[in-house]
Amino acid sequence: MKVNLKVLAPLLLWAVLAVYPYIFGAPAGLTTSAWLYFALFAAVILGLILEPIPAAAIGLIGVAVATTMRYVNANVSTSISWGLSGFADTTVWLIFGAFVFSMGYNKTGLGRRIALVLVKLLGKNTLGLGYAISLADLALAPGTPSNTARSGGTVFPVIRNIPALYGSEPNSPTARKIGAYIMWTALAATCVTSSMFITALAPNAAALTIVKNTAKLDINWVQWFTGFLPIGVVLLLLVPALVYFLYPPEIKASKEIPEWAGKELAKMGPMTRQEFIMIGLVVLAIFLWITGSNELFNLPYFGTNFINATTVVLVGIALMLVTNIVTWDEIISNKGAWNVLVWFATLVTLANGLNMVGFVAWFAKLAAAPLAGMDPMVAMGLLVALFFFIHYFFASLSAHTAAVLPVMLAVGMQIKGIPLLPFALLLVYALGLMGIISPYATGPSPIYYGSGYISRGDFWKLGLIFGVIFVVALIGIGVPYLTAFPPK
Repeated sequence: MKVNLKVLAPLLLWAVLAVYPYIFGAPAGLTTSAWLYFALFAAVILGLILEPIPAAAIGLIGVAVATTMRYVNANVSTSISWGLSGFADTTVWLIFGAFVFSMGYNKTGLGRRIALVLVKLLGKNTLGLGYAISLADLALAPGTPSNTARSGGTVFPVIRNIPALYGSEPNSPTARKIGAYIMWTALAATCVTSSMFITALAPNAAALTIVKNTAKLDINWVQWFTGFLPIGVVLLLLVPALVYFLYPPEIKASKEIPEWAGKELAKMGPMTRQEFIMIGLVVLAIFLWITGSNELFNLPYFGTNFINATTVVLVGIALMLVTNIVTWDEIISNKGAWNVLVWFATLVTLANGLNMVGFVAWFAKLAAAPLAGMDPMVAMGLLVALFFFIHYFFASLSAHTAAVLPVMLAVGMQIKGIPLLPFALLLVYALGLMGIISPYATGPSPIYYGSGYISRGDFWKLGLIFGVIFVVALIGIGVPYLTAFPPK
């Protein structure tokens, strides 16, 4: 009988860890129940990495076991309330709503039109094409919480047609003509935009909930955006040029590309009423995200905090239904959106449980001890860099978020002098950026790796180079800016 190692490995890990306290006793400072919860959590994380079954199902199984065994709370009613708490989390529903927004981009054709217009305007030379790709991803990022859907599902189908115009073929010596440059620029750009907005990457929502539960910090849409803005602007300006010089294309000019984009736009015809409505809804959502909780906007009756970011997407969904941008049947048939809802609701619950049983605080005290005498700014930079590069061991940003973020936060909180808000922001900003480091680091990575334009060796080498560039920019710009001007 064939043994499925992907199923067996998490079960073996759980069994080994679960039996430990009955043989050697629970580690000093931890209860047996807390250690058993950690054993279950570790098995869930390994399951999320290996994915023998869908990730959402693994999370649901983990919550069901923890709730039944009452690891987090001995009371039956309180235990089930904890188990379902993730489904009441506003940031989880924010990401679900943003997935529905992305349906509007795809159904109306607005996302493809934006990409083609930018390619037509900026694609006269290869460097300009790189900026067109970056701007297209940026334009779609606020309303597309899946960078796989945004970059892999919208940008990639447009740009994959370009290399053939110049005889640049995948898995051949001609790949470096222009195809390799285009593909790596697209991947690097989506990693930057994934950190630009809360709603640009699904794990961002789970990260904020972990920050709220662990560090008692409530970070809103505007704080996130303004905090990352200097880092994001610098990287978006640099990425196409850096790829151009570090991984140069052989073809420097590309006059055929704007002509091709123009023909594709002609096939699409003039902008439709649905596209105009979609633009209006996206602009409205961004306006409300910026003004909804901002002291600069003090409205009669409502005050300065008049609408929650999640309420904004609920209003947006309602308007999309009323204007027939999407139908209710289309929403309930969107497996990706509902899958993400269950996945992150259970992940948020499980990560919070690790904190509630006391495991995070216990481990943080052990890990923080060697850093106690270090300069707090240096310690903060080292922890952020460690959090970034440890992603080489993860094939899932969500698993990385749930397993490592609460521990890193707790370790930083133990070190005297580390400013908590800047530290928390630097950690969550790292989630999008770290997608650059390997062929499995984020959703679009396998798509661009599998395109055949970038060789295996080049992909790993470029991943390390751009990973270092990204983390240096994150720490070098983020630390002085966020400590001097913490977002309010």
